[in-house]
Amino acid sequence: MPADPLSDTLGLMDARCVISGGFTAGGDWALRFPAPGMLKITAVVRGGMSVSLEGLPEFARLGPGDVAVFDGSRAFVVASDSSVQPADAETLFADTSGSIIRHGGGEDAVFVGGHIELGRAGEELLLHALPPLLCVRSGAEEAPVMRWLLDQLLRELAAERAGADFAADQLAQLMFVQVLRAYLADADALPAGRLRALADERIAPALRLMHADPGRPWQLEELARAAAMSRTTFAERFRAVAGVPPLTYLLDWRMSLARRALRDGETSVSALAQRVGYTSESAFSNAFKRTTGVAPRRYRDVARAALTG
Repeated sequence: MPADPLSDTLGLMDARCVISGGFTAGGDWALRFPAPGMLKITAVVRGGMSVSLEGLPEFARLGPGDVAVFDGSRAFVVASDSSVQPADAETLFADTSGSIIRHGGGEDAVFVGGHIELGRAGEELLLHALPPLLCVRSGAEEAPVMRWLLDQLLRELAAERAGADFAADQLAQLMFVQVLRAYLADADALPAGRLRALADERIAPALRLMHADPGRPWQLEELARAAAMSRTTFAERFRAVAGVPPLTYLLDWRMSLARRALRDGETSVSALAQRVGYTSESAFSNAFKRTTGVAPRRYRDVARAALTG
């Protein structure tokens, strides 16, 4: 199968989507949440809500099947109506227990919420690319799959059957992929960076080559030819969407692969150097240290100590 750069990147970004529970509300209600400090996801199963973010003048209205992704940088309010005075969400959630929190009278609205934990690679990819609030509407191409996932998530949370936590986590991972796909559908609105590059069809053939064989000494002419562009046009297009030149992207990808291998594998530094395109261990070690600030063996020791500590 041809290389899939987005799947490759997701595999290295250490993203983990954790669904914390369901939430039901009835009547007139509003809740204020502090800035999460991490990516937060809220999906509407039934009913609807308005969402407003601190410092932004406008609010968004979400209905059944819509999904909101918060970048975590701002406090926000969710409400049945934007004119309702909000209560403190932390107080409400601290005083209740269980996987489904109930607020107000009835179940006019039902939501599923959680957060996305990111490792360093994930933060580099997403946190500077996502807007404060991303709304994925039910009419998006991914909507049928997302509605099915929402239904299954709520079933798992409500039933509390054996293995429910694990099943909900896997469903949440799939939800995260669908959210990203919906976001990438409007690639032109993204800031320059790796995320936008992964969605750009014109440079996609070159990206697939680099991801399929990162150890090969790719030349700019080869990559431009694969993308059916002149060398100059390709270099300009790549930098405009990725924010870096093609060969810098390749270097960054090699270092991402190397960091993961050093953390999780037993491959020797010399063998890893050859795998990611270096003719000698010393050349690789110098490049790795320039990128990360530490030598490969030191990086491995620190990473292993963090995992066991």
